[in-house]
Amino acid sequence: MQVGNVTTPFGRRPVSLAQIKGQMRTAEIKPGKTADKWKVFRDACEARAVLGIQDRALAVLDALLTFYPDNELCEDRGLVVFPSNDQLSVRAHGIAGTTLRRHLAALVDAGLIQRKDSANGKRYARKDESGAIEEAFGFSLAPLLARAEELAHAAQQVAAERKRFRITKEALSICRRDVRKLISAAMEEGAAGDWGHIEEIFLGLTGRIPRTPTIVDLQRILEEMEMLREEIINRLEIHEDSPNMSSNAVQNERHIQNSNTESSNELEPSSRKEQGAKSSPIIRPTRASIKTFPLAMVLQACPGIRDYGPKGGVESWRDLMSAAVVVRSMLGVSPSAYQDACEVMGPENAAIAVACILERAGHINSAGGYLRDLTGKARRGEFSLGPMLMALMRAGSHLRQAG
Repeated sequence: MQVGNVTTPFGRRPVSLAQIKGQMRTAEIKPGKTADKWKVFRDACEARAVLGIQDRALAVLDALLTFYPDNELCEDRGLVVFPSNDQLSVRAHGIAGTTLRRHLAALVDAGLIQRKDSANGKRYARKDESGAIEEAFGFSLAPLLARAEELAHAAQQVAAERKRFRITKEALSICRRDVRKLISAAMEEGAAGDWGHIEEIFLGLTGRIPRTPTIVDLQRILEEMEMLREEIINRLEIHEDSPNMSSNAVQNERHIQNSNTESSNELEPSSRKEQGAKSSPIIRPTRASIKTFPLAMVLQACPGIRDYGPKGGVESWRDLMSAAVVVRSMLGVSPSAYQDACEVMGPENAAIAVACILERAGHINSAGGYLRDLTGKARRGEFSLGPMLMALMRAGSHLRQAG
């Protein structure tokens, strides 16, 4: 039996080029190829969203497969089944005739079965003198055999995506729980900070979760929720460490910062240190007390800083700090203001602050005054970079979506 011959449907049913292409593909089935019909059916069920078919259509396909006598699909044994609509309806759990015809058409359009109509549109088999089927007219299951590997691969991809979705959803649920309880604990125990504002950010994030989210929706919100959790933990660490901070430890930490060869402080020392003036006795937070965020996150929130890095790019923290020195000068921030920010926040965070100011330069009247204000808040433990970075990332995301 030549299942690869191109045929057209009986009556007024049209034929599409995709259906013709599918019939030509079945002609390329390798001789002797077999496939477990129920394994192929399970793969088709798993990949139904990719195939664009409904559960009822799969029930009809299941019924069609029951009319194929063997478990192994094989071209040598013939791949055409020829049940009547009444027989199909019974095995498809009593599906109505009009619904049956609609789902049969859907299976044809999805390329899972092919019509092989007789001259009068009836489904039957012609047998030879020995009783063997010589030719049959009905529905060909050849596409299932031809696409067995393709359907298996699609099913694996769908299963992997479902697993990734489940893992991401679980991670978001855990992160939401952590943030909610950390905020509640901070409020109940009187930790320093504007926890009402942080709670508003949290509620805003949870409010953005769609009723039926996609993996992209969950990943985007999870990333911001994890940033918020890190920010809260950072603030709580500052609150815990502040009563135990000693001036000697701070001076030692400042000495370590000033001797660090990676520090941008050496690039532009303040005028008071050049003149040999004594260090201010003010106790400042250690660099460890203000968390440095991942460089990739900073560049995503502040892409403008890349243009001022060495060779027109930022590939490391040293590049970022070098770019911040250039931007500092361009924005009119004094060396002393930047030096003060480096001492209080640490050179990496000071560079991040300058990158954030660059992104919002059009909304800031005095970049130097703004940086000094941030430095003062950081010195009092009232400022962290997390909310600024998250706001810039959200603004950038909205601009990309609008574009």
